[in-house]
Amino acid sequence: MSRAATNLQIDSARLWGSIHETAQFGGTAKGGVRRLTLSSEDKQVRDWFRKACEDAGLEVHVDALGSQFGLRKGRDMSKLPVGIGSHLDTQPTGGKYDGILGTLGALEVIRTLNDAGIETEAPICVVNWTNEEGSRFAPAMMASAAYVGDFTTDDILSRKDIDGTTVGQALDSIGYRGDKPVGFQKLGCFVELHIEQGPILEAEGKTIGVVDSGQGVLWYDGKISGFESHAGSTPMPLRRDALATLSEIVLAMEAIAKKHGPNAVGTIGEAVIANPSRNVIPGEIAFTMDCRSADGAIMDALDRDLRAGIAEIAARRKVEVKIDLVWRKPPTHFDPKLIAAVENAAKTLGYSSRRITSGAGHDACNLNTVMPAAMVFVPCKDGISHNELEDATQPDCAAGTNVLMHTVLAIAGVAS
Repeated sequence: MSRAATNLQIDSARLWGSIHETAQFGGTAKGGVRRLTLSSEDKQVRDWFRKACEDAGLEVHVDALGSQFGLRKGRDMSKLPVGIGSHLDTQPTGGKYDGILGTLGALEVIRTLNDAGIETEAPICVVNWTNEEGSRFAPAMMASAAYVGDFTTDDILSRKDIDGTTVGQALDSIGYRGDKPVGFQKLGCFVELHIEQGPILEAEGKTIGVVDSGQGVLWYDGKISGFESHAGSTPMPLRRDALATLSEIVLAMEAIAKKHGPNAVGTIGEAVIANPSRNVIPGEIAFTMDCRSADGAIMDALDRDLRAGIAEIAARRKVEVKIDLVWRKPPTHFDPKLIAAVENAAKTLGYSSRRITSGAGHDACNLNTVMPAAMVFVPCKDGISHNELEDATQPDCAAGTNVLMHTVLAIAGVAS
């Protein structure tokens, strides 16, 4: 690599300006961003991003699910592009950094290479994946999941939001149903920059998280069937209380996750009492469970222990509990060569770093199933994300983008 490329740094002020300029699209009074996928606000930021990519000389195309691809040609166009990017959509009460740091960081890499007149051997492709968050349409990370073949395009296009609008209708409403088939743009690998969305880097004073794995996920739908009866006249020993049963299940899940810790977590995030009434003992409750671990054996143990624990609680309380495993995503183990490239870039640039596991799902986790992938994390204040208080510093965002750029240069090669 040339000396100029070795010493290359991104324009920190330009990146920071782009982050805050795009935060106006769906900006909230509390300083966050509400930019649900395929909304009018999403169209605004997509239009901005497309123009910025075109102004940077990229050849921009959109696929049938609305994902945007901006290609920077390399000297050797027979080589598959190095993919970089993330997403532009947010949670209903999201922040300014989740997802968009990765897409704007990718754009800044291109701008910096342009400014320095550096040509890479392999092409580079900047990507904005549609609906990473999953807050309007399910599943989350749906476009990258379709890209790797987990879902068909027609299946995703037919998914509906809470108002009954399909993905296809939403794409048409903002003009982003592209003319390219899903998977048209082949990638040789993918590297994603993201805020950590957790507290570890900040707590340890590290600038860069070298992500080596992502947690596997177990999603369950559960239903407790007890018996509705009068709250005043039913003796305590004779009750078949669905809510009391759920309370035990919640505590059992917590104990099981702690037992298999520190590499296990579990959450019951939703619970709905059927026909609730102040003076009626709850007879039926629907609930969900989310369990995660980066270790496949621990995932198996979580499943086994949860089922055994729930069966014991149900038998003792004389209720019926059904749990259905509706989604199992295996743990992600990122490509060792790309992990080493990220680690080496951080070391060369003088940034403190540590290996880290991603607790959240990301498009890179999906892509890792069909190509080498890796991720770069930077700290976020107090580990807060999916919240309007989400915050990151300009130096950390610049550091992560510099690591991304030098990782890309190591992979794509600098044309001589």
